[in-house]
Amino acid sequence: MGGPTRPDWDALVRVGRVARPHGLAGQVVVDPDTDFLEDRFQAGREVFVLGTDGPRALTIRSVRFHQGRPIVAFEGVDAIEAAEALGRGDLRMAESTLGPLPADAWFRHELVGCEVVTVAGDVVGRVTRVDGPMAASVLTVEGPRGEVLVPFTDRLCPEIRPDARRIVIDPPEGLLELNAPGRSGEAGESGDAAGPAHGGRVRRRRRGPWRGGR
Repeated sequence: MGGPTRPDWDALVRVGRVARPHGLAGQVVVDPDTDFLEDRFQAGREVFVLGTDGPRALTIRSVRFHQGRPIVAFEGVDAIEAAEALGRGDLRMAESTLGPLPADAWFRHELVGCEVVTVAGDVVGRVTRVDGPMAASVLTVEGPRGEVLVPFTDRLCPEIRPDARRIVIDPPEGLLELNAPGRSGEAGESGDAAGPAHGGRVRRRRRGPWRGGR
C-alpha cells in the first residue's frame, strides 16, 4: 500500500517563508505573506514545506507574534538542527483550507499570469507579481513596453477576469510610460507620480487582491 497522496506543490498557496530559527527548541521566525496573519498561523493549522521528495506537511504546535511576524513551533520540530533543516523555504497551504473571499477580492496567485489589456484593446503584457499590502497592492506587468507598475484600484482596473486570465485597465495619461525602457533611473519619481493618479479611496485599492491569507 502506498503512503498518503502528496499535494501538488505548485497548486498550494504561499502564506509565508521561513526567515530563521529562533532559540534552541526548534521554533522559527516566519516572514508572512498573508493578509490574514492570525488565521493562517494558529495552533493546529497544517502547512507544507518542500522537501527532497516533495511537499511535507507540518502541523503548527504553537505560535506567538512579535513585530508583525509569527514565531512558530511545529510538531516534530523540537531542536535547532531540525529548524535549520527547513532552510529558508516557503510555507504553503491548500487553497481549500483558506476559506472564501469576499466579493471583488482575489488571491494574488489568481492574478499572476493574467494578460493585461487597455480598455482600447492594446496589449500591455502579463502580470508577473503582485506587491504591496492588501490596501495598496500594485500589479507588475511585463510586456513590450518593459516593466509597467499598475496600482490595483477600481478606477485603473475596471475589469478583473481571472477565470479568463484577463485584466482590463484604464490607465491615465503617462502611466504606461513611467517604467518604459530608458527610464529605469527614474524609479523613485515613477513611484511618486503613480500616487496621485490612483488616490486610495477606491474599492480595489482598499480591499486588495487578497494574499494567500493570501
